[in-house]
Amino acid sequence: MTQKVIKRQEILDAFNFRRAIKTFDPTKKISEEDFNVILEAARLSPSSCGIEPWKFLVVQNQEFREKLKEISPGAQGHLPTASHFVIILSRTSEDTRYDSEYVKNQVLNVMGVPDEISDQMIKGIRNFQVNQQNVFENEQKALDWAKRQTFLPFANMMTVGALLGIDSCPIEGFYIDKVEKLLAEENLLEDGHLAVSAMVAFGYRANEPEFPRGRKDMKDIVQWIN
Repeated sequence: MTQKVIKRQEILDAFNFRRAIKTFDPTKKISEEDFNVILEAARLSPSSCGIEPWKFLVVQNQEFREKLKEISPGAQGHLPTASHFVIILSRTSEDTRYDSEYVKNQVLNVMGVPDEISDQMIKGIRNFQVNQQNVFENEQKALDWAKRQTFLPFANMMTVGALLGIDSCPIEGFYIDKVEKLLAEENLLEDGHLAVSAMVAFGYRANEPEFPRGRKDMKDIVQWIN
């Protein structure tokens, strides 16, 4: 019982520790071992139908960060100081459609589904995407569906970072068309198979947050139906 109580408190402590840090200490770097754990948390994250419609660009090149800084108002304090900076990409309908080569490869080779039942599984994915969620009503809806999936590893990366005592900040303050143009020019979007979802910076805080965290009470956000 004691061990379970300690684990619960460690989890809550990590969530209370995590804040949206605006500026990191540039002299402190995350160890390779710790950052690999953060990336592994992303890799092991769940996704709808097991499609894993994401890719993670770890941007360590300072010249490239400077280019990003010009088109990312929300990352002005992060790009120059973060130990690690990640752009989270989502896959477009070129890959996420049930009949794409990407999905077929995911089912057969990544999930390891036997040939004799792979067609049945893909039909199940089609039913989910077309009849239940109407994912492909238009390209924007398809992209929004894929981007929602990326927020699962996105959150897990920050939580694991907090458990390791590593700070982070989620970032959506950027000109998405300009960022995608920059990435396309660098051949990082796989010829239209990828799109930008979000960014996240990791490092160690330079200063303690100026204001206390504000959150609603549990009773204001949870309703039990018994």
